[in-house]
Amino acid sequence: MSTSDNSLGAQMSAMGQAARGGAEALRLSDAQTRTRAIAAMAASLRARSEPILAANAKDLATARDNGVSGPMLDRLALDAGRLEAIAASLEVVAAIPDPLGEVMNHWTRPNGLDFSRVRTPIGVIAMIYESRPNVTADAAALCIRSGNAVVLRGGSECLASNLAIHAAVVEGLEAAGLPAECVQAVPTPDRAAVGLILAGLCDERGERCVDLIIPRGGKSLVARVQSEARAPVLGHLEGLCHTFVHQGADLTKACEVVVNAKLRRVSVCGSLETLLIDKVAAERLLPPIAADLMAKGCELRGDTASMALVPGMSLATEDDWRTEYLAPILAVRIVEGVAGAADHIRVYGSGHTDAIITEDKAAAEAFIASVDSAIVLVNASTQFADGGEFGFGAEIGIATDKLHARGPVGAEQLTTYKYVVRGTGQTRP
Repeated sequence: MSTSDNSLGAQMSAMGQAARGGAEALRLSDAQTRTRAIAAMAASLRARSEPILAANAKDLATARDNGVSGPMLDRLALDAGRLEAIAASLEVVAAIPDPLGEVMNHWTRPNGLDFSRVRTPIGVIAMIYESRPNVTADAAALCIRSGNAVVLRGGSECLASNLAIHAAVVEGLEAAGLPAECVQAVPTPDRAAVGLILAGLCDERGERCVDLIIPRGGKSLVARVQSEARAPVLGHLEGLCHTFVHQGADLTKACEVVVNAKLRRVSVCGSLETLLIDKVAAERLLPPIAADLMAKGCELRGDTASMALVPGMSLATEDDWRTEYLAPILAVRIVEGVAGAADHIRVYGSGHTDAIITEDKAAAEAFIASVDSAIVLVNASTQFADGGEFGFGAEIGIATDKLHARGPVGAEQLTTYKYVVRGTGQTRP
């Protein structure tokens, strides 16, 4: 191992140990202190808007020089409006009920023992993410709300933005009397730092300091984390989202919802990527929906049945059913009813977010029962796959795993629990 490798290893190990101290401080803090800290973070983001936007401009210039464009550049970009939205989302997190100490269940046994299941922090969370500097603030606020220390490793493409936002976060923590070690940001773009995080940021005894790793990014990042991590992983897989337009759909509603789901913001994980149309009503439904999409610049790639109804649509390949475009491109397929839609989603979906548009309540309930995704919507845009829209204030990501947490991961989802048993001197016979 080189001297530089040793230096980075020591730096990351120190961050892990410091995070342990931060987690202990948070565990012993009260809800009011955590609320003050998050509110102070929001205020500091506003006060530091000029240096944050200047740092982001630097990141954007570097990204353009490296050939980044389109939706990926949009993910990276901040402006005054987006920065204000980040600050406002932190204020929502500050205002939500504090989850720690909540009694999730309570019962008494015949022997008089009193049992409670009580919500507690997880401990130290490490988050590895790409492109989106808002995640730095969102993750910090949610981890403080849930009493967890966090080590943040953003992508090299937004390093300057992340560090500028992190400075505001630290200012907010210290204003509330909490240590800066509660939220740490990896200050180097060195990819070796990721490997050290996946190993658990081990201390000098070789014991890992990280309790949970959360990846948020492309398929290759998530796959690497799931393959190499020595700590538990809360997976955020790609958003291969579907909308099924059922024969019972209201056409005007379908057009509005589908266009919004695809084109409101194509670079988010809740963007629609595959449109499924009920075969028995395809002639009525697909042409007007397609016309609205194409009029707004969306490229359509469909199966042969869809192409026959929509001039100008190109032929979809097998890869199109498996692609998260994050661009104004939409795959289109005609299927046989709810069962056909569910079968397609089962084969090609990522378990993220899927929707049905219909006025037929029985069809809606059948779709809900058949589609096993983290979020299932009825008559609403898939772009509602967002923690803020769920009332969580913000989110760390949309979890597509089935254990611990699923769907938008807010403060409550970043907790675990312990059992508290109160007795009066009972002994077990």
